[in-house]
Amino acid sequence: MTTATAVLREMRWWDIDQVLELELELFPDDAWSAGMFWSELARTRGPRATHRYVVAEDPADGRIVGYAGLASAGDLADVQTIAVSRGQWGGGLGSELLTDLLRHATAFECAAVLLEVRVDNTRAQKLYERFGFEPIGFRRGYYQPGNIDALVMRLTVQGTETD
Repeated sequence: MTTATAVLREMRWWDIDQVLELELELFPDDAWSAGMFWSELARTRGPRATHRYVVAEDPADGRIVGYAGLASAGDLADVQTIAVSRGQWGGGLGSELLTDLLRHATAFECAAVLLEVRVDNTRAQKLYERFGFEPIGFRRGYYQPGNIDALVMRLTVQGTETD
C-alpha cells in the first residue's frame, strides 16, 4: 500500500534498528526493546501466524517513518503498537497504518479489536474514535515508569458480534 508520503510493507527483522530509533524518539520513557520486536516478528510468518507488523517507508530515502503491529488470539485482536514520526503527523499515515491492521484483523477472523492508549494522548484517541473504537475501561498505571493510565478501547468488527 502507498500513501502520498510513505509505502507500507511487512516489517522484517532488518527493520528493527530503524524502528527502535523511532520508538525511542516517540516513547523515550517506555520504549519497546529489540527483543520485544524480535518476539513479535517471530509470530508474523508461516501457517500459524497470529501477528501482523507493518512499516511505512519514505520513498525518497527509504527511512522508516511509521510502524504498527497487531496480535490475534481466537476471535480477538489487539493493536500492540502504532507510531508515526512527528514529521508525518497530520498527513493520514496513522490512518493508513490502522487500516492495514484492521484489514488483517478481519483476515484473522477476529470479531473485535482492543487497544490501550495513554490517557494523555488525545491525538491517538481521536484517531481511534474516527475508526469506531469506543472506550471500555482503564488500566491504572499501565505505562511505566511514568505511572500513566491507559484508556482501553474496543472496536467490534463489522458483521460480527461479541459478548
